Amino acid sequence: MKTKIEQYVIDRVKAKRMEQHISQVVLADSINVSKGFVGNVEVPTNDYKYNINHLNEIAKVLKCSIKDFFPDEPLE
Repeated sequence: MKTKIEQYVIDRVKAKRMEQHISQVVLADSINVSKGFVGNVEVPTNDYKYNINHLNEIAKVLKCSIKDFFPDEPLE
């Protein structure tokens, strides 16, 4: 099970990905992970998650700051 912060980051990445109409497959190819990895990360009950290197590469693909994936305040 993912922690609240892990799920928050995943949800932010997914929202930004969808805003830009980028598929899971295209994102996976762009960050050099298997085609199913992004889909597995986005399923809340799976234990797959992005690491900091993934997030840095995703920020490059989505043309945003890595900070855009994190909340302004700590989560409770």
